Amino acid sequence: ELIVLKNRLVKVINNLIQESGIKLEYFFGTMIEVARACLTADDIAKDADFFSFGTNDLTQTTYGYSRDDAEGKFLQFYLENNILKKNPFEILDTRGVGKLIEMAVKLGRGVKPSLKIGCCGEIAGEPSSIEFLQKVGLDYVSCSPYRVPIARLAAAHAYLKNKSKKSVP
Repeated sequence: ELIVLKNRLVKVINNLIQESGIKLEYFFGTMIEVARACLTADDIAKDADFFSFGTNDLTQTTYGYSRDDAEGKFLQFYLENNILKKNPFEILDTRGVGKLIEMAVKLGRGVKPSLKIGCCGEIAGEPSSIEFLQKVGLDYVSCSPYRVPIARLAAAHAYLKNKSKKSVP
């Protein structure tokens, strides 16, 4: 899908640039929202300038249930009975969804070291999730406006924490 759309859009963009005489820098990337995209990130990276993990959808497809159904019907029971320790739609499940993200980062950057990688969704504004995402090499997070101040502080904290771990012999 990315290749088909990219090829079409490159033609349109180049025609517009030629007609207008205006230089325009542009990038092509994709949302990574299903496990298969994580598992084939090396192939996807060949044609992408960036990845953005859609954590709401990636969590839904990894767990196999919709957020609306889970939160409206059974998630509270799972949390109260320690079937799940935390709501995976609010705090990144580092052992499941996080492993998929980490794998995709390694695969994608293995093919294209300059690949920009980010994350969007509610998880992208949650401090412990931001710490994990920074540790596995993401470049940015995108979250709801009301989460931005906390996300900025958490990102700075995660960066400094990770930086200090790297400098310790």
